[in-house]
Amino acid sequence: MTPADTGAPTAVGAAVSDAPEVPDTADTRVAPGGPGYRRMSFALFLAGVATFALLYSTQALLPLISGDLGVTAGDASWTVAAATGGLALFVLPMSALSERYGRRTVMTASLAVAVTVGLLVPFAPSLPVLVALRAVQGAALAGLPASATAYLAEEVTPKALVTAIGLFVAGNSVGGMSGRVITGWVAQEWGWRVAVGVIGVVAVGCAVAFRLLLPRPRHFTPGSLRPRVLARTVRAHLADPLLRRLYAIGALFMTVFGGVYTVIGYRLTEAPFALPQGIVGSIFLVYLVGTVSASTAGRLVGRLGRRGALYLAGGTTAAGLLLSLADSLPLVLLGLVLITAGFFAGHAVASSAVSRTATHGRAQASALYQSAYYIGSSAGSTVGATAFHAGGWGGTVGVGLLAVLGVVSITLLGTRAARRGAAAASVPA
Repeated sequence: MTPADTGAPTAVGAAVSDAPEVPDTADTRVAPGGPGYRRMSFALFLAGVATFALLYSTQALLPLISGDLGVTAGDASWTVAAATGGLALFVLPMSALSERYGRRTVMTASLAVAVTVGLLVPFAPSLPVLVALRAVQGAALAGLPASATAYLAEEVTPKALVTAIGLFVAGNSVGGMSGRVITGWVAQEWGWRVAVGVIGVVAVGCAVAFRLLLPRPRHFTPGSLRPRVLARTVRAHLADPLLRRLYAIGALFMTVFGGVYTVIGYRLTEAPFALPQGIVGSIFLVYLVGTVSASTAGRLVGRLGRRGALYLAGGTTAAGLLLSLADSLPLVLLGLVLITAGFFAGHAVASSAVSRTATHGRAQASALYQSAYYIGSSAGSTVGATAFHAGGWGGTVGVGLLAVLGVVSITLLGTRAARRGAAAASVPA
């Protein structure tokens, strides 16, 4: 008798079918306080931790990588852009695999490959090899984001969806924070290679716990891998004006975030701050603010509505960018707090709206969002670093403010479209 037959957990990477269990009642979706909700939430929280810890493991180390390998800030930034770009390119194919073979199976395999590559990254002999390994790692991680949100959309009650996805996003923020803080202090003592190796070991632990904790799906129905079916689903999602706006909003928010956190290490290690690497890594404790803002996004939407929450997130991010221009460390830190809170709130609101809007092909809908989101990250990393090289921190802030203006403008278009739709509906036939 196999573990699948008994319901016992299996090891990471085990090829176990995600065929749905037959529900005992008409609706067995999980709600807060119900059986399995905490276990499910914690498992996906750990998946989020591993994803962001691995994906951005080199970001806080860019000044050290530049010095060790003798490359510029722009060249070193490719160790981040390659990972996020690989994820952006492969998230749609991975989502198709999750439609056929199951969310849990694809997430498990993705984490297994990503953590294996993570253990190889410290041994990269040159920048091209390091960038190539990071691209493979990003491609492997592509199986996590879209599959996780699709899994939650199928297994959690609609009213709890924003909160559940917010907890997954909160795991992203904890992973991003812990990865940068740990690497900062470890690298200060033993160098960047040991630092990324430690992150790889931490990610292995998260991957094992994730696979042991995540419940088997009860509402998954296998789909088709036929290219025509996939293309038809993707076209339908891209034809939806609301989904297009949400994809653009995710990309623009991530452009701000990617640019700021790729460059901030260079700014803080240079005059007038000249902080040591360990202290610079600790700056990423600011991510805890993102954990809170992402996990409370559901309440924010309940009070302000989706578009109101996006306006608030955009305004908060813009205020943080402007504050960060000061040459005062406390004001720069406050700016980072506001940027982080605004970004994670906006991301949680937009990503959960995608899952609620899509009535079919949820994995593809989420994959398109994640693809746009990580394209924004790659663009933010490279453009932000280039702007910093050309115009200092003010150049990076300028790129971020343009992206926030795009978020607000797109949300305003959505507000006007909603008003026109409501007015048309009120006119008698």
